[in-house]
Amino acid sequence: MDKFWLKSYPAGVPAEIDYTQYRSLVHLLEESFRKYADRNAYVCMGQYLTYAELDKLSMQLAAWLQSRGLAKGARVALMMPNVLQYPVALAAVLRAGYTVVNVNPLYTPRELQHQLNDSGAEAIIILENFAHTLEQVIHSTLVRHVVVASMGDMLGAKGLLVNFVVRHVKKLVPAFTLPHAIPFKKAMSEASRMTFKPVELNHDDVAFLQYTGGTTGVSKGAILMHRNVIANVLQNEAWAEPVLTREPKVDPITIVCALPLYHIFALTACGLLGARLGAMNLLIPNPRDIPGFIKELSKHEFHMLPAVNTLYNGLVNHPDFAKLDFSRLKVCNGGGMAVQKAVNDKWVKVTGLAIAEGYGLSETSPTATCNPADGEFSGTIGLPVPSTEIAILDDEGRPVPLGQPGEIAIRGPQVMAGYWNRPDETAKVMTPDGFFKSGDIGVMDERGFTRIVDRKKDMILVSGFNVYPNEVEAVVAMHPGVLECACVGVPDESSGEVVKLFVVRKDPALTADELQAYCKEQLTGYKRPKFIEFRDELPKTNVGKILRRELRDEKKAA
Repeated sequence: MDKFWLKSYPAGVPAEIDYTQYRSLVHLLEESFRKYADRNAYVCMGQYLTYAELDKLSMQLAAWLQSRGLAKGARVALMMPNVLQYPVALAAVLRAGYTVVNVNPLYTPRELQHQLNDSGAEAIIILENFAHTLEQVIHSTLVRHVVVASMGDMLGAKGLLVNFVVRHVKKLVPAFTLPHAIPFKKAMSEASRMTFKPVELNHDDVAFLQYTGGTTGVSKGAILMHRNVIANVLQNEAWAEPVLTREPKVDPITIVCALPLYHIFALTACGLLGARLGAMNLLIPNPRDIPGFIKELSKHEFHMLPAVNTLYNGLVNHPDFAKLDFSRLKVCNGGGMAVQKAVNDKWVKVTGLAIAEGYGLSETSPTATCNPADGEFSGTIGLPVPSTEIAILDDEGRPVPLGQPGEIAIRGPQVMAGYWNRPDETAKVMTPDGFFKSGDIGVMDERGFTRIVDRKKDMILVSGFNVYPNEVEAVVAMHPGVLECACVGVPDESSGEVVKLFVVRKDPALTADELQAYCKEQLTGYKRPKFIEFRDELPKTNVGKILRRELRDEKKAA
């Protein structure tokens, strides 16, 4: 394939990266633990964690996990927001020779049960705020080992106060009963007397099962090998390096980690890239608290700020944000959803820096393309990152002429090995010559920049999170008052898109409020319909298939 886009590369960005310099992700992490031992790796709520401490604590927790008798490759779920326990647990699971299964802490019991069962997770490390969800489903899963963390566990002397406030003042910890669970602090105490046994890992061992929505309504685990994630960390580093090393050079850098580390964007672009760079990640447990977020930013010099459009918009529209010092800010990466020009323009006005929009998916670890970190806002998803090829394909899988729309397909070392236990689904998205078909329709110009023009799949993108209509519809259809239903994405100023649900009633007395309450029990927040419209009938094909596109086009025309 002619990589003509290389002519558009920023100076200093290589055409290729060499991921074979590391045997595994653990090799990469342990190199950083040694090299940057005295540096701060993370800070959360004023408490710092050095690389040396991260090394020691993760090795201890790895030894404790190994003492449970789990076999190499066993799946261990992590269900936590951005707290210091997360990077400790992440490194521990990988070092112990296991596979990380990242879980959204806000999942409902139904969603959690599916992911635990589909992955075959045997252990979970969970923040106590969400343990009540686990309690409801653990008996129906293979999970036998539970470690329950609390917000204050790693916050030093003030941890007791933090736990008191979280539990008794803010009442953020619903009552739960998990009889065989071990508190995080107890596990760490026991671990201090155990011996860690290093595990031989290679490129083809599974590092993560990163779950993404499914077109069949079932969430699927993208199999990310150690080589996939190493490659993407090095691709992100290569892309950012010319800007990061430009005068005035900053070392170590601080990365603002407001996106949740269980999401592939933050996992790679904040947590793992941070380790590679010897950077400090500023953890923000609750980025929705914009005033609290800005207050944390005011305490630190920060240099990289990856975020989604929604978050950029929330920050830049708060009056206190403009009072911060942006003189050392070097990189603002936008991903997860389209960056709106209006948001970028306001961001530039306040910070002096454009948002460099990129593109990727869980299946690509995630970064596939990115705009130059110091360029102007282009309205495109940028150029293929090093060692990556982008093809624009027609419905038969043939490349279309330049400038014509087609499905964006990605080939590179960061592309997943397939979907966990779903060869049929893998076959639908992988071409014989190794391209992953994204489901997004794009147009590539003569410089190699790609613009997304449509979505082939019916997926809805809410603040960077995928919502698959089949899942929402399957849940709603189980309500006894519903005859049939369909959902589509409709534009939303703050989150890009929101879910709109169309319902034909079986019970004429069914109300929108009743359906909303039902959805609240069954679906995590971003998947719930924001709008519900009752209809006498839904548009269908001659064989009876509901035409979501017609409903979507109807909304656009309105």
